[in-house]
Amino acid sequence: MDVARAEHPHTLPTGSPSLTVPIQPLRVTALAGGVGAARFLRGLLLHARERGLPLDVTVVGNTADDLTISGLRVCPDLDTVMYTLGGGVEERQGWGRTEETFTVAEELRAYGRGRDWFTLGDRDVATHVVRTALLAEGRTPTQVTAALCERWQPGVRLLPMSDDPVETHVVLDGTTGDGATVVHFQEWWVRLRAAVPAREFLLTGIERARPAPGVLDAVHGADVILLPPSNPVVSIGPILAVPGLRDAVRAASAPVVGVSPVIGGAPVRGMADACLAAIGVETDAMAVAGLYADLLDGWLVDLVDAPGTPPDRPVVRALPLLMTDPGAAAAIAGAALDLAATLGGPTGDATDSPTGAALLGEPR
Repeated sequence: MDVARAEHPHTLPTGSPSLTVPIQPLRVTALAGGVGAARFLRGLLLHARERGLPLDVTVVGNTADDLTISGLRVCPDLDTVMYTLGGGVEERQGWGRTEETFTVAEELRAYGRGRDWFTLGDRDVATHVVRTALLAEGRTPTQVTAALCERWQPGVRLLPMSDDPVETHVVLDGTTGDGATVVHFQEWWVRLRAAVPAREFLLTGIERARPAPGVLDAVHGADVILLPPSNPVVSIGPILAVPGLRDAVRAASAPVVGVSPVIGGAPVRGMADACLAAIGVETDAMAVAGLYADLLDGWLVDLVDAPGTPPDRPVVRALPLLMTDPGAAAAIAGAALDLAATLGGPTGDATDSPTGAALLGEPR
């Protein structure tokens, strides 16, 4: 998206008021996968607290790797964001609950039930029991997610990408025609560890899916749209594949800034390289940016990936991208907002856009 073409209906009065003048919250919409996105978003909230910057954050989470295990509906990416921002995540692995036990999993195995390759902890099971019960009562995934967040108070509005069921399935390489082996993404990712090359990713149900209530409003009303460092193929990819959602991001007046999930030719976490290989894309920061070429205004890469000849669009900024702790994540999130502030207006001047005005403490 070329922000020079975007309409910015907000105008600023002449004269710059003091930074002490109350300002409206900066409206941030993020499209998020799991661990990388969750840690980035935690950094975003930390950065805002440290700077005294009021934020109104909506997170649109990937639901295409959701699955049902032992009768329980599990939403890995939504739960990882919720637990991380709510202070209950197991920090070392980046997902699941802290101080977890596995009595239920052991009992299920004793009954010959469950899936050995996808173990749910006892505390985590409670979340899935509540989710499954609420869904059985007729509540939508959006309503259920809101109910779960009442307990965790993540500091953001967490929305599923769609209330309609969508699942990522993987066609395994080496299989052809009617004999092709197709597995759920989680089986390929967790059980097979992506060791069997993927030939193709299928988004079952995507044609019938519609953005969940509030998603398009969050995109249209955003001052900044962020693409955190999530897997571009199986995390952010399914979100953008929901009919109407990619078009909405492309048409938004807000600057779109992404953070590379690849550093020095390797994914920061997980096996994104296996996913990129399946779609014929190099594991390279700028190659990943190419997947968002119609959307991006700004792109953050690690210092080792700074392009020799940067493109006009997206505007590329290089900085350390390893989120070694919340402070490092806050610095990256702050850099994303700083870049957005320079991109928001028709002239590229931070004070020429509502985004820049909010970041500089000016009324919109």
